[in-house]
Amino acid sequence: MNTLKAGDKVPEFTAKDQDGNTINLSDYTGKKLIVFFYPKANTPGCTAEACNLRDNYEELQEQGYELLGVSADSEKKQSNFKNKFEFPFPLLADEDHTVINTFGVWGLKKFMGREYDGIHRMTFLIDEEGVVSDVIQKVKTKDHAAQILG
Repeated sequence: MNTLKAGDKVPEFTAKDQDGNTINLSDYTGKKLIVFFYPKANTPGCTAEACNLRDNYEELQEQGYELLGVSADSEKKQSNFKNKFEFPFPLLADEDHTVINTFGVWGLKKFMGREYDGIHRMTFLIDEEGVVSDVIQKVKTKDHAAQILG
């Protein structure tokens, strides 16, 4: 896994959101961006994380942040997840792993004694110039906004 680190310039990427709209990294030039990766829509940890960001969305925006959630789920699954919990930010349906591979968050995971490849739950803070300012590797799903704002 070759994960982006603080100080790295994020390579340009293009992906579809939950409604099939094209989202480019360059859309966020001049803005601070939070890109959070989660393993699977509508699972307990991912729901807790995204809902915590939703509940603190205004505060994150006051700090100048835009948000993008990313998983390998389909547009339909992302759309259902977004609508069910009324997320005010786009969710990228990265089925071909374009964004996941750009950030380097796909790799070997261990869960209950099993090893498998999957998305590592990580969050990247990106500055106005498209450079990673911080990487949160140990995400606290129920208190994630505090980790970002802290």
